[in-house]
Amino acid sequence: MKDKKFKVIISGGGTGGHIFPAVSIANALKKLYPDVEILFIGAEGRMEMEKVPAAGYKIVGLPVIGMKRKLSKESFTFIFKLMKSLRKAKRIIKEFNPDVVVGVGGYASGPALRAACNLNIPCLIQEQNSFPGITNKLLAKKSAKICVAYDNMEKFFPAEKILKTGNPVRQDITELEEKRREAFEYFKLSENKPTILVVGGSLGARTINQSISKNLNLIIDNDIQLIWQTGKTYIETAKQDIKKTDTKNIFVSDFIYKMDYAYSAADIIISRAGASTISELAIVGKPAIFVPSPNVSEDHQTKNAMALTSQDAALMVVDSEAIEKLIPAAIELINNKEKQQILSENAKKFALHNSAEIIAKEVYMLATMNKKK
Repeated sequence: MKDKKFKVIISGGGTGGHIFPAVSIANALKKLYPDVEILFIGAEGRMEMEKVPAAGYKIVGLPVIGMKRKLSKESFTFIFKLMKSLRKAKRIIKEFNPDVVVGVGGYASGPALRAACNLNIPCLIQEQNSFPGITNKLLAKKSAKICVAYDNMEKFFPAEKILKTGNPVRQDITELEEKRREAFEYFKLSENKPTILVVGGSLGARTINQSISKNLNLIIDNDIQLIWQTGKTYIETAKQDIKKTDTKNIFVSDFIYKMDYAYSAADIIISRAGASTISELAIVGKPAIFVPSPNVSEDHQTKNAMALTSQDAALMVVDSEAIEKLIPAAIELINNKEKQQILSENAKKFALHNSAEIIAKEVYMLATMNKKK
């Protein structure tokens, strides 16, 4: 690695569940190998084009979009933009000349990894879910290493390429207890009241938001505090609903930047079941109720959640029943300290620490091996 600078492309995004692990890997690479040069490839118009530069990294965008499940006029748009993205990804990779390309999932990950593999550049897939999508299954054949978060992934990938690392998480979510007082001050809430954290992912979740809105009086009547991340599309509705209640027990925002404080203040957490979220909740060890999104490929959020619920490490409410059942289930859990303790202890068994550093070392190893060829 002495003959030229160590260079890495990290591709993917679309949601915080892809972006935060990608940034964590980049941060780990910078920490372990200060001279590394990193370039991100994202999808034009998606949130990584804002979040990645905010984290201090350069990013270029591809015009790629998501594939629709049903054949329509948009299917032809998808194909056109995919082909354009493949050409652009190939050009970017040739110009940057990386030693390794890392894919974390999301729209841009497929074209970038495909182009890299075709150019014989070592690729590493960071598969976050317990049930991978079709793109990663196909890319696995040419990828050099596949870092996973769950057991039994040899059903989907070549066993000799798999390394169980866990999903990289934000570095500031450890040692939460010492942040508890600051957290309640930050959210302007009381330390002495039970608190529910509601997160629908970085983009929000309509069903979860509706479940909260329709049951606000039930939450207030039980003297429960709420830290509520709505996503941009629901924030104004949530604010109007809260105004009608005249309560001071609710903090609401479209996006929570201090997630370490949010986790610290929460007694229980209501969330979608994205892989990164599950990894974070296992590390923080807070009791959780998952409401898996029904709008994801291969229904992988349900499979993610079931990996924990089957081991009494979390609860689950299906999306179609959430408006009726979610808040009653949350109130029952927040009043049951014994059940909270069981869920917390079992969730911690799923925690895998130092994932970003382990992946960063694998990236460097691939780069070194490639140099020796």
